[in-house]
Amino acid sequence: MGLLRIMMPPKLQLLSILVFGVSMLFIENQIQKLEESRAKLERTIARHEVREVEQRHTQDGVRDTPPLAEAEDVVIIYNRVPKTASTSFTNIAYDLCGKNHFHVLHINTTKNNPVMSLQDQVRFVRNVTSWRAMKPGFYHGHVAFLDFSKYGVRGKPVYINVVRDPIQRLVSYYYFLRFGDDYRPGLRRRKQGDKKTFDECVSAGGSDCASEKLWLQIPFFCGHYSECWNVGSRWALDQAKYNLLNEYLLVGVTEELEDFIMMLEAALPRFFKGATGLYKTGKKSHLRKTTEKKPPTKESIAKLQQSDVWKMENEFYEFAQEQFQFVRAHAVREKDGELYLLAQNFFYEKIYPKVN
Repeated sequence: MGLLRIMMPPKLQLLSILVFGVSMLFIENQIQKLEESRAKLERTIARHEVREVEQRHTQDGVRDTPPLAEAEDVVIIYNRVPKTASTSFTNIAYDLCGKNHFHVLHINTTKNNPVMSLQDQVRFVRNVTSWRAMKPGFYHGHVAFLDFSKYGVRGKPVYINVVRDPIQRLVSYYYFLRFGDDYRPGLRRRKQGDKKTFDECVSAGGSDCASEKLWLQIPFFCGHYSECWNVGSRWALDQAKYNLLNEYLLVGVTEELEDFIMMLEAALPRFFKGATGLYKTGKKSHLRKTTEKKPPTKESIAKLQQSDVWKMENEFYEFAQEQFQFVRAHAVREKDGELYLLAQNFFYEKIYPKVN
């Protein structure tokens, strides 16, 4: 080609270059048109797929009342307190996520430390609020409450939780560290081999059953302030109560877990549609049981109840229980041993201006 171009007259060389340039422009134009056509086709297919998903969601009953855009943006955080039936409840979410089309993510912190570093707090808040691929999302883990409003982000997650009688929770945790449970029976626990009962521990004044070990539910609800983790802090108790009322959609109690699940299904069907039936009929309702657990004696209970720490943790537990029962009384009714959700009891009237 190079030799031919040398032998060609200058005018023909110029003409050849022009023809080549026009050909390249034509090819580029055709490629651009093909790219535009492909993009239009992809958009058409995407819109068609969205319509199919919307229709399927409507047929399945997943989309009840909220618009799709709002429902898809919801994030729930379950900062689960250890030994409150949290694994049993979380596994219901895992069973439902495929059917109800949401994501479940476990927040696994190093050594189960419930307090995040400042940089991890920022990372976590950024993930939860901007990780579009994981919305709608259900995050769960043994993490203290985190106030998202401090980080300058728009849109806060929906917090939920479950609390338990503080002594019963401590007893369950005591035996769990020694004998594990029926969920992962082969896993070696931190205190495995220690055969001392909880009563023997209390009698001997052991550290694993000391009243200070009761201080857990209050700091989990109080959050990432240093005062939250000062055992026996009245400020921490007041802050935990404030957060429970103002930052949590619903806080249940372990002893009434079915009621908690039923109310969540009614309030957040996008996530929990089918949860009550699964709890009643499935194998998840009492999935995790601590093995070798012996109920404490009245003497052991009385000794722990003398401490100020128990009095404060029990005050918080009773406060949470009273609030839960108040919400339940306005949401469900019991008939012949069965619970029924109340129908919607508000409506709109006197709507102005009138529409012709």
